[in-house]
Amino acid sequence: MAQKQNPAIELDPKYDDYEFPTTSPEVKPGHPGHTTKEQDAAVHQLRMLLEQDGHKDSLDTLTMLRFLRARKFDVQLSKKMYEESEKWRKEFGGGVDHLVRTFEYKEKPQVFNYYPQYYHKTDKEGRPVYIESLGKVDLEAMRKITTDERMLENLVVEYEKLADPRLPACSRKAGALLETCCTIMDFKGVGISRANQVYGYVQRASAISQNYYPERLGKLYLINTPWGFSGVFAIVKRFLDPVTVSKIHVLGSGYKSELLSQVPKENLPKEFGGECSCKGGCQMSDEGPCKCKHLRSVMARGLQVRIGQDPQWKKPAKWEQNDNIPATESHTGEGMPAGAGGNAGQTYQQPIGHTAPAHE
Repeated sequence: MAQKQNPAIELDPKYDDYEFPTTSPEVKPGHPGHTTKEQDAAVHQLRMLLEQDGHKDSLDTLTMLRFLRARKFDVQLSKKMYEESEKWRKEFGGGVDHLVRTFEYKEKPQVFNYYPQYYHKTDKEGRPVYIESLGKVDLEAMRKITTDERMLENLVVEYEKLADPRLPACSRKAGALLETCCTIMDFKGVGISRANQVYGYVQRASAISQNYYPERLGKLYLINTPWGFSGVFAIVKRFLDPVTVSKIHVLGSGYKSELLSQVPKENLPKEFGGECSCKGGCQMSDEGPCKCKHLRSVMARGLQVRIGQDPQWKKPAKWEQNDNIPATESHTGEGMPAGAGGNAGQTYQQPIGHTAPAHE
């Protein structure tokens, strides 16, 4: 598919190397393809200031715009947010760029018994659908399988894979730039005791989303919310940005018609009122534009090699193409409780998922 160039922003050949559409379908100021001259100037100013301070990574136009939108196009506040993000990226998990290429979450199927978190196909606008089921969360049981740090590392790795290759694949299929997700959080079975138990972890996960991965929330559906939740949210939303509030839909048990107006029934798992029933379960299927459907893995000279037919929309992520890390280095099972995880040396290709963004 031919790339759709952004008509409103002059792409910088030094940083802008996109193999997917660059015009947002949302006709809103500040979104790619719909920026004002002042917003274009803010992009150039922010990039110039960061270059002067020695920054070289992630200075492309789309990234600059996301940080600027997150701070209402205040260049100095956007610069501060970007610099804090880059500092965190160098420190977290031994470096996020290293982590995304080496992390293996072999205990994921076991963790899913308590905390399902997964991507599944797309909504009617072509965005990835991300689902979390909170009713079975039992952190004490999960900590016998894994650790909070590994759960957070998995969260970060999946955010990286969301940015590339998942969203680019969805953009290619949609023929327009997609930068956000449609998130479904199921509260069925959630009580006060469980809410208190997971508060600390959710707080840390939300901080990562809010501070380091801005502008990734498209729509958020909170379904099967318990009695009284709407009243609490009515108070909380007074302190939230109106743009963020407009993306959040608090629904009780009668959520199906509104949810199906956003997600095609053939893409929504049956347990949520849809018609999809993937072989082996929707949770682990990773169905969608980013899935490698006809690839198989073989070992060649000690390295895992994927052979077969490439999918129609997915292309290798840039972090895959720039992988200079020795094959012997890995975050497989590091920090796991004794006896947890898979067999030593086993290769596991995980589906992509992450904890829901805390804000847009």
